[in-house]
Parts: sequence; structure tokens; C-alpha cells
Amino acid sequence: MLKEEDALLKVKDLLDIKAIDGLKLVAGEKGLNNKISIVNIIENPDAFDWLSPNELLLSTGYIFKDNEELQNRIIKEISEINCAGLVVKMKRYFDKLPQNMIDQANELGLPLLELPFEYTLSKVISIINEKASGRYDLLNRKTLDMHNLFFRITLEGGGIEKISSMLSETINNPIIFVDRNWKLLHFTEHKDNPVPLTNCLDLVKDRPVFKKSFIDSVTKDISEMKKSIKRIYNLEGMEIKCRILPVAVSSYIYGYIVVWETVRELTEFDYIILEQASTILALERIKAKEIEEVKLKIRQDFFDDLLTGKITSSDTIQTLCDLHGLNANYMYHCIVINIESDEVGHYADMVVKKVELENKARKCVKMVYDYSHLANGDLTCFYRNNRIILLIGQNEQRLPISTNSAKQLANNIYEVLNKQVNNTTFLIGIGRQYSPISSIHKSFSEAHEAIRLKQKFDHNGGVSHFEDHAVYHFLDSNIKDLELEDFFIKHLGKVYEHDQIQGTSYISTLENYFINNHNISETAKAMYLHRNTLIYRIEKIKEILNCELKNSEELLQIQLALKIFRLLNKRLPSDS
Repeated sequence: MLKEEDALLKVKDLLDIKAIDGLKLVAGEKGLNNKISIVNIIENPDAFDWLSPNELLLSTGYIFKDNEELQNRIIKEISEINCAGLVVKMKRYFDKLPQNMIDQANELGLPLLELPFEYTLSKVISIINEKASGRYDLLNRKTLDMHNLFFRITLEGGGIEKISSMLSETINNPIIFVDRNWKLLHFTEHKDNPVPLTNCLDLVKDRPVFKKSFIDSVTKDISEMKKSIKRIYNLEGMEIKCRILPVAVSSYIYGYIVVWETVRELTEFDYIILEQASTILALERIKAKEIEEVKLKIRQDFFDDLLTGKITSSDTIQTLCDLHGLNANYMYHCIVINIESDEVGHYADMVVKKVELENKARKCVKMVYDYSHLANGDLTCFYRNNRIILLIGQNEQRLPISTNSAKQLANNIYEVLNKQVNNTTFLIGIGRQYSPISSIHKSFSEAHEAIRLKQKFDHNGGVSHFEDHAVYHFLDSNIKDLELEDFFIKHLGKVYEHDQIQGTSYISTLENYFINNHNISETAKAMYLHRNTLIYRIEKIKEILNCELKNSEELLQIQLALKIFRLLNKRLPSDS
């Protein structure tokens, strides 16, 4: 059987090809046995990312003719990549090759050859490729065998774990597989790795593995990653060579294969296998994504039905709760977080806007789960469009969650989100606690109503419990605006008119007076007024209203009128 090393052309064989007579070795004699898999032209100093082991490189020397630093860099880079050698066409830009290139090539064992001026680079490529053609049969057979092996693993449900293990074994190096956001999906260590992955990287699933500087050095444009690229991962006192290949279909990147190249240098066959593994892993990611989407759709349908009160059968709700991680016997209340993103609003494309908003909502859900220990009960969190929904369950044997406790939790979450998510306004609504879970739709509706009423009064975000707005909800939901306006004008119209004409703030004074339970000292303190000034205002209000602010029925009517004023504040502005 033909062996791989017999099929591959070597650098020393070039010197015996009569069709390119005059080819001269000037340095790097130690690399004469380097194998040649393909011949390529290098006339671009940015081409190092696309080079592969065993490539023989041809150049006119134009790109490095006046740059000693680049001359040295080219020798060093192509030696590190394990290219077969460098052939430079003479008499165009060089009469002889620079001594610094010769010295470096000798030191690194990289064959450096001079090509006579009369040969064109394209002709040389044709001659060498014709001589090297015998290698393809062997390489193709080996490649096909590996492809069939990968495909069989997929058909048998081996998944990314088995594929990663097989890939690591084949190319003899550790493998790290990350998603498109560089979060760990799987890794496979190699028994001969001198720099163990666990000593160098944070290998926690679904968390970023590499430093931001390393990630930022990799292009996000799939069109610029025609084959695997080389990047150096800097550790304390060490530089680890990594080969990175995108796992992609069309222009969509599903993740990246990172080869921790510490056991041995990759060969051309390894690169072919990497590309095959990339295709198989892309199919695995597509399959996993489709399964996840089906699961998500089933879960979404359940929560949609639960939060709209469509599930009424106790047996059905028990079964579905068990399936989706809820306890049907717990008391539940609902918290809804409304997200208003300034960044997302700038996108004209609706699809892009939706994707960006989902990414932001997903990030917020993760933060909520990170602080789930603050919740006095079992927490379930998910998102719908621009709203995050929290369901908090509590054993029926425990005391119900108080309004203040629920608001404290919401305030803690609000502070975390506000601090860590930029250019975003959060408004949190809280519903009351209900039992059984089939009544959770009431709490969900109340949380939405708390947000709606909070938005009526304040656009700056914050936390709002339904109990804070129960009176507003009753008035706004059951009485027409015209009737509300008539009630307000009848009971506080004169005070409002006085404020508009005289520039006073008697409406605001009345609100603070009621908030502070008719306590003159506390009201004056809250409004930063002198006690006598407040007393004077109260007396003037009594005079305008022609009442003493003592009769319980009159006080109730005035308080309702103040609530109505806030509901109608867009059409009845206060100058307070």
C-alpha cells in the first residue's frame, strides 16, 4: 500500500526537476525533507492567516523588498506554520537575497530558494503540482474515511462530545468548542498536552472561555475566514498557538473550533479533517437549535395559556407544572419587567431590532437568575418580546409574601439591571399573591396594570406594586374620562383654577397634606416650607373650598378628586 510520505513531494526533489533547472537552495538545508502538499503565491503581508502546513510559497519579493523587519517576520511566520519553504524570483527586486533572511532561514531550518528570472511563477506552480499529483489519491482516501466516520457518529447520535473526542484523537491536540458568543459548549483534553486546559482556561459550560482581547482579535466576518486562522493566546510567560475555525452554514456562524496546538504541529490532512468536523458540528448545532426551538415553543405555549387563565383542569395543570418546573400546590405572584432600550430604537430593520431586543432580554433573564437567592421562594423567569416575567412560588405553609417584601425584591432587581445594562429604562410591575397556581393569571394582569398606571405618572422607570394603584385602577377601569373630569372640577376645580391663575401650588399642597396624614409639621418638612406658610396655605384652601377639611365624606371626595387629577394629569397639568 502507498504510504503518505512516499506520495508527498519533498523540497529536495525540486532541485532534481529539469523543467525548473537553475533553482538554487541558499539557506535552510535542515528542511530539505519538508513535504510539499500545495504551491501558493504570497504577495500580501496579511496572508499569514490563510497559510497551511506543507505549502511551498513563491514570491517576487515585492512585498518585503525594502523592509527588513517584514523580511524577518515572513521567515519566522511561515516557519511557525510549517510551510515547506519559500522560493523568491530573482533579478526583479533582488540580485541576491538579503543576508538577514538567509541567517534566519538557516536558524529555523526553513528552505529558502532562488528562482531564475526567466521562469514565471504560474509556470513553476504548474510544474510542481504535476509532480506532486500522486499524493491526492492517498489523501482523498483518508479524507473520505474520516468523513464517513464523522457522519456515522452523527447518525448514531454521538453528538458534539463524540465528534470533539474523535477530532482531538485524529489531530493529536486538545479541542475547545465554543458557541458564536464564545461561550463553552464542550472541550476535549489530550493526554500529552503539556499545558493542561483546566490550568489555563475557565472551562464552565455556557460561560466565556477566552480573554476579551483574544476574542476581539478574531474577525466576525465569515467571508474573511476562508480557512482556519492562527492566533496566539497569551498566558503568564507563555504564548499558546491556537488554530481557530468557524462552525458556520452560509454566512451564519454557529460557533468556533479552537485547536490548542501544544502537542504537535498540524498537517495538511489535519486541516482537511478540521473543515469536515466543522461541517458536521454545524449540522449538530442546527439540529440542537431546532430541538431547543420546539421545546421553547411548547414551554411558551404553556406559560401563555397559564398567564391568560386558559388552563382550568386541575389534572392538566398538575401534569404541565411538573413538566415545566412549577409546583401546582404553591402560592404564586407575578413580577413583570418592562424594557425600553434606547439602543434598539435606533435600528431601522425590524428583524435586527427584534434580535437585539431578544439578546438584551436574554441577558437580563440571566442576571435575574444570578440574584434568584434574593427571592423568598422558587423563581421561574423568562421573556416575551420586551418584557421579562418572573413567577415566584411559595409553600402554602409559609406566611404570604407581603407587599413590602415583594417590592424589596423588585427594587433589588431594578438596581442590578439599572447598574449593569446601559441605555435602558426598566419599569417593574408586581401583582398580588394567589393560590392555586391556576389563578396566577390574575397576578400577571395586575403586574401589567401596575406598569400601565406607573407609565401614566412617571416615564423614568422604577417599581410599582398593584396595591399602590388599586384606587387608580378602579377609577380608570370603571368610570369614563368625562365623568372623572366632572367629578374633579366639582370638588377641586376652584383650587385648580386658583393655581392656574395665581401661580400657586395648592393642589400639590393638598396631596402632601393627605400623604402625611394631615400632620402640619411632617407636611411642611416634606415640602421644605415654614410651618406658618403651610398653615396659611391650608387656610386658603379651606376658604376656596368652603369647608373645614374635617368631614369624612368631604375628605373622601377630595382624596378621590386628587387621584383623578393624577389620572388626567396630561390634560390638567399642575404647575406645582
